[in-house]
Amino acid sequence: MTGGEEEPRVVIRDKRRIDPESGTVREPAGEQPAGARTGAEAAGEQMTEHETVPGQQPEAADDDLSRQLAERTEDLQRVTAEYANYRRRVDRDRSLVVDQAAERFAAQLFPIVDDIERARDHGDLTGAFKVVADRVLGLLDGLGVEAFGVAGDPFDPSLHEAVIHDTSTEVDVPTATTVLRQGFRRGDRVLRTAMVAVTDPESPIAAAAPDGVTPDGATADGPAAGSSASD
Repeated sequence: MTGGEEEPRVVIRDKRRIDPESGTVREPAGEQPAGARTGAEAAGEQMTEHETVPGQQPEAADDDLSRQLAERTEDLQRVTAEYANYRRRVDRDRSLVVDQAAERFAAQLFPIVDDIERARDHGDLTGAFKVVADRVLGLLDGLGVEAFGVAGDPFDPSLHEAVIHDTSTEVDVPTATTVLRQGFRRGDRVLRTAMVAVTDPESPIAAAAPDGVTPDGATADGPAAGSSASD
């Protein structure tokens, strides 16, 4: 080698993947380790983990959820109660319609029953006519309709319609002595009042005298007023 020439520089590049001193794996320059996250990704994940609604704390969010749950529960209870009331109204209306239909049908049979009773009183309820009459009366029984009004019943304005009045010493209270037309009722509901002749007492019971006074005006302690001791 001449004195004026420079020796070429020798560059040694260590490309070993494992560091001989520490024993760790080396990563090539310019590459990210496997599974490593960039700074932007790490920052974004950190924001996501801690992200909340501005001005709202976790406790406030729990209170809001509890309030919404209570409101939904109240709505469900209200709807359930309204539906139960609706079912009761429907059942009541259905029962009312059935009762009204039964009463209207029974009212159409009353004139026929009157004819049957008149035939019975005259002894004409025999043969085939009696079979038909029994079926008609059976219809009323099936509807729960019963007849009332018998001679000797105490007069009741809510049950009887008085068309004849007389008096007698044989009765103590107004009495239905003659039944001109039977009445009918279904349960507690009167469908038709009975037409009767009423007999009233001939001498109504006198009002009770005051204490210590006899009917002739005398007192328990002496003669009646206006009488003398010589009487």
